[in-house]
Amino acid sequence: MKKITLYISILIASSFFSSCDKGFDELNTNKVNPTALNPVYELNNATLRSSFTWQSVIYEAAIVQQIVSPYLGVNAGGNVNQNNTSVTGVNWQRYYREVNKHLVDVIAKTKGDASRSNLYNMARIWKAYTFMILTDSYGDVPYTEAGLGYLQGTMFPKYDAQQAIYTDILKELDEASAALDVNKTKEVSDIIYAGDVTKWKRLGYSLLLRAAMRLTKVDANTAQNYVKKAFAGGVMQANADNCILRHSAAYTNEIGSQLNGSERANFYLHGAFVNFLKSTNDPRLGIIALKYNTKLQDPTNFTKDPAAQIGIPAGYDQSSIAKAPNYPGAIEMYSQVDRTKIGKFDAPCFFVTFGQTQLLLAEAAQRGWISGNTVDYYKAGVKGHIQQFTEYDANSNVSDANIEAYFTANPFNAAKALEQINTQYWVASFMNNPEAFANFRRSGFPALAANPYPGKEIKGNFINRLSYPVDEISVNKANLDAAVARQGADDLDTKVWWDK
Repeated sequence: MKKITLYISILIASSFFSSCDKGFDELNTNKVNPTALNPVYELNNATLRSSFTWQSVIYEAAIVQQIVSPYLGVNAGGNVNQNNTSVTGVNWQRYYREVNKHLVDVIAKTKGDASRSNLYNMARIWKAYTFMILTDSYGDVPYTEAGLGYLQGTMFPKYDAQQAIYTDILKELDEASAALDVNKTKEVSDIIYAGDVTKWKRLGYSLLLRAAMRLTKVDANTAQNYVKKAFAGGVMQANADNCILRHSAAYTNEIGSQLNGSERANFYLHGAFVNFLKSTNDPRLGIIALKYNTKLQDPTNFTKDPAAQIGIPAGYDQSSIAKAPNYPGAIEMYSQVDRTKIGKFDAPCFFVTFGQTQLLLAEAAQRGWISGNTVDYYKAGVKGHIQQFTEYDANSNVSDANIEAYFTANPFNAAKALEQINTQYWVASFMNNPEAFANFRRSGFPALAANPYPGKEIKGNFINRLSYPVDEISVNKANLDAAVARQGADDLDTKVWWDK
């Protein structure tokens, strides 16, 4: 948190000096070298801006039936069966405009510089991570020419096929993770791990595992090969290795700001999510959910009792919700994301976690790709996710005894191994919306019912990708059209390459 505050202070100071007229010419010509900015601060800016936007959270979380808005508007009734272009372009804008151009610049500045080799490889790992989000969301996207507008004057980047993008992402993660060296410069200003090379290695190999598992349906041999490399390289070992952006009073969580502000009504919990957690007496429900007892949402009159939580069923909006079964008397009395914990202003943002990683290892072990016991990985993954809630609030701790009681009441069923593992991955990816959406498509779990909200535009039960943003159609149409000709129609039904 101190590192983030320091970085924000640097940005504020920079803005202050740039706004002063006195001595500006002398300062600009004699004392400031605009190319001398330490590139680690560019990496920090990229990681800061990689946090998930509130619009993408409520949209993609609605797809996987975790969060829903009942109010009339683009997401009314959790409706994601229509092409809501006002939100489908959010990931694109965030990662291209605010993240990847900085990563491309860091890589260009540090490539070949032996004294900054760790920073070079850290940037490669983060770039691979953010491009996974982009290509998983849209399919074919600009990759090899992305971010080169300033460096090479490439203003209209071509789109790369997702298969080629994943081939390079796997190579980048494999090479960059192996190249990180504890004996070389430690980038202590890094806001994720303070330059801890061992943790960056574990992040790189955990992402390599994640990327490899994406290919289980389309290229099992390549998937198995890279899963083995990730396993041998060394993935996350505990929650202490989690890749987290810790917010502060100076740099607040965007989701927390909206959840405690004007967009509170868009963060109700979906009935499918609440009902699953209630059906297994999951201790996480009492941490995630908050239900007001009155329509006025009196901040002193609410319950966190898991048994009292009621999620909103799909297919209802504010004009029809009163007809829903178990209607609590007002929309405002359905369960919401707990803004006193999960939605705090300084709530952390989890990018890649030990819990998710262990669940992927459980699937890999079940497939016979790695050594180790499937059940052990599975239990470590679930326990890791339950225990990571203490990052939100110290009072969210669940005792080992209660966790073991949960496992006893909900034993692992080898006959339904993949379903059970990936349903838990769904829970473990709560508030990590791009990952929840991607793994839902890859694995087919959890088994969710289609959204019955009227006005469906898709052919199947769920959307398969996000449509390209309108402004990209305007400014880079020739390259976009080439991608559409190769990939398929720019609609919600077209599947991405690894989902074939």
